[in-house]
Formats: sequence, structure tokens, C-alpha cells
Amino acid sequence: MYKSFHREIIHGKCIDISSEGKGVVKEKGKIIFVSGLFLYEEADIEILYSRAGVYFGRVSKLYKSSPYRVQPKCLVCTACGGCTYQQIAYSEQLKYKQNRVYNSLKRLGDIDTKVNETIGMDNPYNYRNKIQIPLGYDNKNHIISGFYRERSHEIIPINECAIEDKRASKIIKTIKELMPSFKMYPYDEDRRTGLLRHILIRTSYYKEEIMVVLVSSKQTWAGRSNFVKELVLRCPEITTIVSNTNSRDTNVILGEKEEVLYGKGYIEDSLCGLVFQISSKSFYQTNPVQTEKLYQIAIQNGNFTKDDIVLDAYSGIGTIGLIVSKNVNKVYSVEIVKEATKDAINNAKRNNINNVEFFNDDAGDFLVKSKSINRKIDVVIMDPPRNGSDNKFLSCLLEYSPRKIIYISCEPSTLARDLKQLKSKYMVSSVQPVDMFPMTPHVETVALLVHKDSKK
Repeated sequence: MYKSFHREIIHGKCIDISSEGKGVVKEKGKIIFVSGLFLYEEADIEILYSRAGVYFGRVSKLYKSSPYRVQPKCLVCTACGGCTYQQIAYSEQLKYKQNRVYNSLKRLGDIDTKVNETIGMDNPYNYRNKIQIPLGYDNKNHIISGFYRERSHEIIPINECAIEDKRASKIIKTIKELMPSFKMYPYDEDRRTGLLRHILIRTSYYKEEIMVVLVSSKQTWAGRSNFVKELVLRCPEITTIVSNTNSRDTNVILGEKEEVLYGKGYIEDSLCGLVFQISSKSFYQTNPVQTEKLYQIAIQNGNFTKDDIVLDAYSGIGTIGLIVSKNVNKVYSVEIVKEATKDAINNAKRNNINNVEFFNDDAGDFLVKSKSINRKIDVVIMDPPRNGSDNKFLSCLLEYSPRKIIYISCEPSTLARDLKQLKSKYMVSSVQPVDMFPMTPHVETVALLVHKDSKK
């Protein structure tokens, strides 16, 4: 529950950075998380609200700046809550992320190990290949698009985002311009009126392909085919358009029903020499440049042999398992999302790969069943969602005791928690952070675990 405050101002100094990228201030018995405040900076802080005894605020007046503070490209970067690191030099961002991984492992996992320097980007902007934005109105009743202000459903209007593929801005602008003439109005969550809820755009890095997904409250609407024709006429770079229906009262962006309105219904992209098919619901890393670096590190850590049988758990559309397949005997690819599994099977066919077997299953259930039939697994690659793996999977993994575990994590705290459970049988051999999300506090990590029994 949130408790609001009326203009309470506290002067304080930033002593740490939280996992959400906020400055941490301890003053007058309060712990305050402050947006846009960085290490050793001093400021007057306006308290906005509290939650579970912790206070949240924003900078009212800055007295002492970090030597690494820079002018952000986006003037609303702190308001939208997305690019909270844009005001700090990129070299310093990389250090923050290295320290975040190290501190998480030490504090939460009781693992005091070396963490390598974060691998960054030459150009840390315009890297996102997936853009999903809500629509609404401003106070002059103009159609706007942007991102929700932190912890609210207030849309911060944004015409061009510094971290998204530049091609998306023109398409979004065109859609907003066309909407009134086709009587397509933004969906109002409170009144449950209107049509268009979100625009989702997926772009290919290596191929000239762009997908537009129109997320609407109705399955069809008058003038839809003419709208699609006009959109493609104005934006010929679009290669496919999909209609997604979401009529539920929910924060989930995509609904269950989809219809291809133009093109083939998916796009393709290349990764580490293979071609991958990406649909609207596919999990595909949002930063293709850094993804290749991430997977190359994972493959190097594996040091695979032609006799190895590999489990690719939480496999998504099969990317890393298919990339690894040429180095090993066999890969079991396990993914719980049905659409992603279908994409993975198609990706194997597309790349003429025959030594990967696909399972649409929960990773923990698959491992339990595999143990019961003595299915051989030498190396496990796991890339779980942000909340990490579950006890069923980790417990069975310890029983299985594969030679190596390559853990790819998008959340240091859950990585630390899971490694703490696995360290009874495994040594943490290397930890490599990769900056998949520049200008944000998020960091991807590849951890190599080697079984303590060196004979394995």
C-alpha cells in the first residue's frame, strides 16, 4: 500500500544505487529511493510516497553533482521510468552493473567471487528491436503515445525514444495521424471505450523486415483493410501487420486471438549465422548486437565436445540451443510457451538442423521426467525468466549433476538465490555481465558452474 506525502523535503547524500537504478539515501531514520540521483550526489529530495516502510522521492534541488553526470538525450527519461541511467556516463553505467552483480552474489548468494567487467556497446543507443507503447489523449484531446509514468497509468508523450530502433518512430507517428480519419480511437481503460490499446513493433537487425502488431479491444472494425493499405502505402518498410485482440481488463499487453492482416505474420532475423523466425509473442532478445556476444560467451564456457548431450532449458524460440547444436551430439530444447516452441521447430527446419529435439513443457517437469527414465544430459544451459528458476528444477538439477551448468540471467538477485542452492555441488567458475540494456539498470549475466567432482 502506498502512502503519499505533501511536499516533505529532506536533504541527503546518495550512498548506493538500488536494483531499480535509484539513488539510495539514508537520512532522519528514513531509507529513501530517489530517481535521477547517483553515487555521492547531494540534493534536496521531495518525498512522494512510502511503501512497506521505504520512502520514494525525486530530486528537488541538486547541490553536488557526480563527475560522471551527463546531459541525457531524452528530456523525459526519468519521468517515464525507462532510461534511469541516461544521466550518467556510459562507462560508469558499466561499473554500476558490474558492482550490482558482485553485490547481489555476495549479499544474497553468499558467493564472494570475481565478476568480470561488464561488456558494453560501441553505440549504446537505438538498440531495442521490440517496441510496445500504449495510446491515449493529452489535455487537448490529441492522440498521444509514449510510456507510463512510473507506478501510474499516466502516459508520458514520447515522439522518439533514444534506445529504440529509429524506424519505429515514423510508423507510430503515421498510425496516430491515420487513426482519426478511420475512426480508430485510443482505448480508455476506465470507461472501456475506444479501440486501439497498444502498438507493438518488432524489427529485424540483419534483414529489412518490420512487424506491426495492432492490439485492439475488438476483433475487427470498420475500415480495417483500408487502414492497413494506407499504412503500408505510407510506410512501405513494413513487411507484415498482425491484429491482436485483447478485450480483457488486464495489464497484459497481448491477447490470445490474432489475425494476419498483411504479409506472412512473422519476421526473420539472423543470429550467430542462423536465421530465426519471430512472431508477435516470441521471446527474442531485444538487443541483437549484445545477444551475439552473450551467446558466444556461453558457447566458450561450454567447451563442448561432439559427444555432449545438452539441455537448453527455458529455450524460447530455440536460439542458443540451435546455435550450440553444431558443436554437440544432441540438444533437448524445452519451452513452456506453445507459440515459442512452434517457432523453435520452424527455426530448426529453416536452418536444416536435425539434432535438436523440442519439448513444449515446464522445465522442472521435463527434468523430473528425464530423471525417471535416465535420460543422459551432460551440460545444462538455462535462461530462466526474471524471477529465476523454481525449486523443482534446481533440486532435480542437483540430483542430475551435469558436468557444467551455464546460467544466463537477466536478474542478479534471482541468479544469486539460485546459485546459493546450486553451490553445494558446483563451483562458480566465471561470472560475466553483458550490457543488454544500456541506459537502464538491467544487466544480463552469464555464470559458468563446474561440478566439484572433477571426474565428471
